[in-house]
This record gives sequence, structure tokens and C-alpha cells, in this order.
Amino acid sequence: MARRLLILGCTGSIGEQALDVVSRSDELQVVGLAAGSSWERAVEQARGLGVRRLALADRDAAASAAGAWDGEVLAGPEGLVELIVTSGADLVLNALVGSAGLGPTVAALGEGIDLALANKESLVVGGELVTQLAQATGARLLPVDSEHSALHQLIAGKDAGTIERLVLTASGGPFRGRSRDELRSVGVDDALRHPTWEMGGKITIDSATLMNKGLEVIEAHHLFGTPYERIDVVVHPQSIVHSYVTLCDGAALAHLGHPDMRVPIAYALHWPERVDLPVRALDLAEVGSLTFERPDDEAFACLRLAREAAMAGGTAPCVLNAANEVAVHAFLGSRLAFLGIPAVIEGTLDRLGAAPARSFDALYEADREARLVAAELVERHP
Repeated sequence: MARRLLILGCTGSIGEQALDVVSRSDELQVVGLAAGSSWERAVEQARGLGVRRLALADRDAAASAAGAWDGEVLAGPEGLVELIVTSGADLVLNALVGSAGLGPTVAALGEGIDLALANKESLVVGGELVTQLAQATGARLLPVDSEHSALHQLIAGKDAGTIERLVLTASGGPFRGRSRDELRSVGVDDALRHPTWEMGGKITIDSATLMNKGLEVIEAHHLFGTPYERIDVVVHPQSIVHSYVTLCDGAALAHLGHPDMRVPIAYALHWPERVDLPVRALDLAEVGSLTFERPDDEAFACLRLAREAAMAGGTAPCVLNAANEVAVHAFLGSRLAFLGIPAVIEGTLDRLGAAPARSFDALYEADREARLVAAELVERHP
């Protein structure tokens, strides 16, 4: 019997590649789609798949879709939640971008539905509350990020005491090797030229600042229950080694492959099985050499800020994420310099600090306050 799949963020890069994976499988049946505002593409996908239910977070986009399509269209954040709880899905792929993905994550896990998670902000913002919810309902959290998918595969079946360290690899983004002074004049077009991965605008900027890797450190901590002091980051520009672990006996295990997001997507959607994919096999002799270096925390302060917020705990990671989303949006709109991104984040964290995060309501309030402070700092920043 086919697994009933609901795809959130269907029009983004991950969503599109997920549909490619689905098209090659007889074991997955898409029962619903959700997107932000790209209603034309979402309706096109729904028609192609024979899907009759669609949710759009943007209400104007939902109205347009309803006027152009005879299927059911749900609107707003509550429409996404309604789609999840009434879909009858066995598995939800959350590929929404940013903290907007937290509500759908909570809805899916609250219903006991297995979650393939490409929305790292759910764990950055929700942290222990999200993992506790999954444990309470028995829903599985299956990582889709290439690094965490690699770690999931490397750790599977091993006793927790045998794992010494988790090591996330980073491409270094388009500005690898540049000093802080050399980053003062970089522009939006420069930052969007990622050397190895095809991603959306926000994620690509996060890669350029190394914030993406900072968020992934927090995500790894919650996914695998590993203390922050035992999670490392290493820059690896070829993006062949997706992550590795070191073991108590001195051995290290690595997950390697050419960069292709269909691989971790397929792993999450078909777990615990593996399926054939038309990807190029890795030939190390052809690759020739793999290089590694330590990240530069002075030039790329976002990684340092993410670690500091992670160690502070409470609402600090939520504040970090909200301020980053505001700052990146301002940068993409040419209202903030590249180095203004970490400056706005640090200023927001200094202003709000870390409060206890005992409920999702506390997190939503921290997110709201952080966005107000960050927006104010954007206007002040040169």
C-alpha cells in the first residue's frame, strides 16, 4: 500500500526535487500540497498529480488559486494546519522556509504523523518542545538536510556511548577565504552565487554568512541529543563529505556523495528502505582531492552568534532565528549591508537575551519581539 504523503513548500527547491523523487516511486501517493504564495505553480503541480486539496499561506494567493482551480483551497497559516490534520497523511514533508514552518511541524507531530523535516527552523526555534512532542505522540522525525541525513545514516544502530563527536561539513559559500574587510562591499548578486548547491534566496544567503551551519548545529543537537561541545563544523568546499562522526575507539565514519538533494529527500521519504535514483556514482579518483579547513568566526560571525545563542538556550535561538530572517530580508532588498546581518542579529540578542521557553506561546512572543527589535536595528544600521 502506498504511503500517503503531504508536501509543504511544494514550489520551493526541496519541494520540486521531492516531486521528482515521488514521480519515480510507486510507494508514495501525494494527498495534498502547500506553498507560500506561488499559487500558479502549486495549482499546476496539483493538476499534474491529481491532487484535490491545496493550502496557501498567503491569503491573496489562495483567493487567486480558488478562482483558477476547481479543487479545495485552504488559506492562511491555519489553512496549512487544517490541511495537515485532515489529510489522512502517513508522512508530512515540511520544506517551508523559516519560522513559518514551526506551526505545521507542531500540527503534524501533534497528530502523530511522521515528519520528514527540511525546515531546520522548527528545531532551532522549537528545540526541546518539538522533540518532546514527537516522543509523546510516537511520530518519527526524519531529517532532510544533507548533513543531518548523513548523520542519521552514520549513527543508525550504534550505541550512543560509541559516538564521540558529530562533524558537520560546510561548503564555505561564495565568500570562503575572504577576510572581514573584504566582505564589506559584497552585494546581493555576489552572495547568491553558491558554488555547489541550488537553493532558494534565504537559504543561499544563510550559507554565505555561515548562519546556515549555525542553525544546523542547533538542529543536530536536538535531533541526536548530542551536547554542543561535541558538535563541530569544518569547511569542505567540494561538498563531497556531507558529515562524519568520530567513535570512541578512534575510528571515523563519513557519508560521501556528489551534491544532490534528491538523495537525502528519498532517504527520508522511503525510510527505512532505500530506492534507486538516477544520480552519478562517486569516483574518488575522478574527484582527485578533498580539502578541509576551519571556519573563520571573525569574518563569518553568524556561526559564532548561533553557537552563543545555542549555549544560552531558552528563547535565545528563537531570537537569533527571527533576527536573522529580518536581516536577510533587508539584505536581499538592498536595505542592509552584508556585514549588517550579523550586526543586527547580535544587537537583537543583546537587547532581548534569553528567557525560559516553557511553551510554544512563549516562543511565538519571543519571535514577535525579536522581529520588532531587528527591524528597528535595520533602520539604524548604516
